Amino acid sequence: MPTLSTSLDPHFLSINSSFQRSPFFSSPLKFPSTRFTVFCNSTKTSPKSQPFLDQNPPNPSLSDQLKPLSLTLLSDKKENPKPNLLSKPKSTWVNPSKPKHSVLSLQRHKRSTYSYNPQLKDLKLFSKKLNDSELSESAFLDTLKELQPPPTRENALLILNSLKPWQKTHLFFKWIETQNFFPIETIFYNVTMKSLRHGRQFELIEGLANEMIQKGIELDNVTYSTIISCAKRCNLFDKAVEWFERMYKTGLMPDDITYSAVLDVYAKLGKVEEVLSLYDRGRATGWRPDAITFSVLGKMFGEAGDYDGIRYVLQEMKGLGVEPNLIVYNILLEAMGKAGKPGLARSLFEEMVSAGVTPNEKTLTALVKIYGKARWGRDALALWERMRSNKWPMDFILYNTLLSMCADLGLEEEAERLFVDMKSSEHCTPDSWSYTAMLNIYGSGGKVDKAMELFEELLGSGVKLNVMSCTCLIQCLGRAKRIDDVVRVFGISIERGIKPDDRLCGCLLSVVTFCEESEVDKVLDCLEKASPRLVGFVKMLGKEQVSFDMVKEEFRGILNEAVVEVRRPFCNCLIDVCRNQHLPERAHELLYLGSLYGLYPGLHTKNSDEWSLNLRSLSVGAAHTAFQEWMQTLSKAVERRDSLPLLFSVYTGTGTHKYSHGLASAFASHLNKLAAPFQQKEERAGCFVATQEDLISWMQSRASSTVVAP
Repeated sequence: MPTLSTSLDPHFLSINSSFQRSPFFSSPLKFPSTRFTVFCNSTKTSPKSQPFLDQNPPNPSLSDQLKPLSLTLLSDKKENPKPNLLSKPKSTWVNPSKPKHSVLSLQRHKRSTYSYNPQLKDLKLFSKKLNDSELSESAFLDTLKELQPPPTRENALLILNSLKPWQKTHLFFKWIETQNFFPIETIFYNVTMKSLRHGRQFELIEGLANEMIQKGIELDNVTYSTIISCAKRCNLFDKAVEWFERMYKTGLMPDDITYSAVLDVYAKLGKVEEVLSLYDRGRATGWRPDAITFSVLGKMFGEAGDYDGIRYVLQEMKGLGVEPNLIVYNILLEAMGKAGKPGLARSLFEEMVSAGVTPNEKTLTALVKIYGKARWGRDALALWERMRSNKWPMDFILYNTLLSMCADLGLEEEAERLFVDMKSSEHCTPDSWSYTAMLNIYGSGGKVDKAMELFEELLGSGVKLNVMSCTCLIQCLGRAKRIDDVVRVFGISIERGIKPDDRLCGCLLSVVTFCEESEVDKVLDCLEKASPRLVGFVKMLGKEQVSFDMVKEEFRGILNEAVVEVRRPFCNCLIDVCRNQHLPERAHELLYLGSLYGLYPGLHTKNSDEWSLNLRSLSVGAAHTAFQEWMQTLSKAVERRDSLPLLFSVYTGTGTHKYSHGLASAFASHLNKLAAPFQQKEERAGCFVATQEDLISWMQSRASSTVVAP
C-alpha cells in the first residue's frame, strides 16, 4: 500500500532548529497554538513542487481519489469485479497526522502505529543503535553500513539531530557529506554546530563555518549565533568579536540571544564603551533587552565599581518595564558591594523582597559580605535572624560567610551562637571551614584554651583537618608563647596529611619572633620540615662572613618561590628575628631589600608641608627599624641645612593587620622610650605628629648624633 510522504518538511525543521527566534527588527511570529494542521492531497508530491502551506488546496478529482484504491485493493484480487458506485463520492479531506482512506471501505483496516511516518520507528531504532555504538570512527562507520536504503535529506537530518555525543554528530555529518546523497544545506551545518557547541569544540565549528564560506553555502543568523556563543563558552572572546563583526558586514542583524552573548563578551573584555555603543545601536533599531542583558550590564559595572552605571541599569529596566529576576538581583547586589554602596544594596534587597522575589543562598551571602565589608555587623546579624524566621535557604557558604564576618569584627558571642545553630542544623553541620572560622575568632581574641578545646573537638568530629585551621591555631599559640603546644599541633597536622603551605611557614616564622632564645630551635625544627631553605636563610643571617650580596641573592630566591601574599610577612618576620638576635645591621639590610623589591610601597611620603612615614604594613620590629632609618635621613637633612616641612607624621593604623597586632600601642611605647616629641592625635587613632621645631630640638639634644638609638 502506498503511504504518505516519509519525510518531514524542511521548513518545519528549520523553525525548530532556530528555536523560533526572529530578528529583533522584524515582528515576531505569533502562533495561536502549538498545533499545525496541514491540508494536502493523498498523493505524494515533491517538496519543490508543493509549497509548505497551500493557501487554496485543490479538491481532488474522482479519478484521483479512486487511483490509490485501484492500485492496491482491487489489483491484488483479479477475481473480484469492480464495484458499482451508487453515488458520487464527496471530496475527501486528509490530515497527515490522522490519515483516512480516500474511499470508505466495507472492511475497517487496522491503523498504523506511526501513521505520519511509517519509517519513523525504524529511524529511531537506527539512531539509538548509532548512539549505543562504540565511540570510534571505525565502529561508527560499520554501523552506518546497515542503513539501507540510503537516507533521504529529511531522514538524514532527523538522524543528525538525534545523535549524541558531539563526536558522533560530527562523524555522521562528514559521512553524509562524502556520500553525496543530496546537497548539504545550511540547516545541516547548523545542527552539527549546535552539537559541537555542547562539546565546546570551537575549532571544529570555525572549520565548518569556513567550509561553508568556501562552498558558497549561506551562513544565516543561527549559524553566526552558534559560532559566537560557542566562542564565548570557550572564553575565546576575541574570536566571538571577530565573528560578530563579520556577521554585521554580511548585512545580517543580530537577534536577542546573539546581542546578549556579544554584550557579555565585550563586558568580559572590559570594553565598556563598546558595550554601551552596541546597546544603544540595538535599542535604536527596536531591540528590547531582557533580564539577561541587564544582568550582563550590571555585572560589568559592578566589576568596575561604577555606581553610576549600576544606577543606569536600574533606570533602564524601570523605563522598559523589565522586571528583575533573582539572577539579576543577585548580580546587582554583588555590584553594589564592589561599588561600596551598602545602604543602596540594603534598599535594593528590600525592593526585591517587596516584589515577591524570594532570596536564595547566593543573595544572602552577597548581602552578608557587603555588610561585613562595611563593618555593619549588627545589620548582618539582624539579617540572619530574619533568615531564620522566614525560613530562607541557608547553606555552608552563607554560614561560613557569617562566621568570617564575626571573626573580622570580633563578634565572639554571636559567632558561638551561629556555630551552635549549625550543629543543630540537619543540612548545614559545621565543616572544616566552619571550624577554621571559629579557630580564627578565638585566636584573634587570644582565647587560647577555647581554641585548643575546639581543636580537640575537631579532631574527634570526623571533619577533615585543613591547613588554615592549623595556621590559625599555631598563630594563637605562638602569641601566647605556648611553644610546646605549637610543636604538638604541627606534629598532629603532619600526621593527618597536612602539607604545609607558604602561609603556615610564615606563621611558624612569626612564632620564632615570640620565642625565648632557648625555644627557637624547637620551632625551627618544625619549620625545617616545611621549608628547609627558609630555615637555612635564618641561620645564614647570623653568620658574619655572609656578605650583603649573598643575603640579597638568597632572599630574592626565597621571595620568588613564595606566593605574593606572604612575601611582605616573610620580610617583616625576618627583620623581627634579626632584632631579637641583636643583628641590627641585618635588619636594616632586609628592610632595604624589602623596599627594593616593592614590598613596602608608600612607606615614605614627602611634600612641602609634611613628611610622613606609613608603618601600617610593618611588624613591630620592622616599624622600629623603619623609624630609625627615617630619623637618620632627617638628621642628615638638618646637617645639610635642607629645607624642611613644618610637620612630621607617623601612621601606624589601629593594629588590625595580623602581622602588626598592637602596632599603635607598641610604637607609642617606643616613642616614650626615646623621648621623641611625637604626640598621638586624639581625633585619629594610630597617627603621631611632631613639629619641625620640636623634632630638631630633640635631635640636637641627643648630642647631634647621626644615628638615633633603637
